[in-house]
Amino acid sequence: MIILDTHIWIWWVHGDASLTPRQNWLIEENETTGLGVSAISCWEVAKLVERGRLQLPRPTREWLDQALAYPGVQLLEISPQIAVESTELPGQFHRDPADQIIVATARIWGCALLTSDEKILNYPHVQLASLTQ
Repeated sequence: MIILDTHIWIWWVHGDASLTPRQNWLIEENETTGLGVSAISCWEVAKLVERGRLQLPRPTREWLDQALAYPGVQLLEISPQIAVESTELPGQFHRDPADQIIVATARIWGCALLTSDEKILNYPHVQLASLTQ
């Protein structure tokens, strides 16, 4: 299983050109083993809609229901272990709580994280899904 960062999940569902061919390939390759989506990503989507930074083709609840039903998608709850891990990440990591939880989710599950977020890509304490062949 790989963990999808929120923007990767949105891009994939929308067929957005921002998703690179390599990212798309990694998603396709992991559909059978699992595409983890943190529960915090559902909150992030709803907040982006609320703030007018994301427009969805249908109401948020419908979009989430459909996006969570995509092939291979597994909704990953925020367990107590993930909550604590998000507050104890080693080294310097930025203060965005959603990113902290997503990184902690990848660490606790022992899975690679697929992201385009430079702050996460530059964080050495999380396994990343390889964007290069």
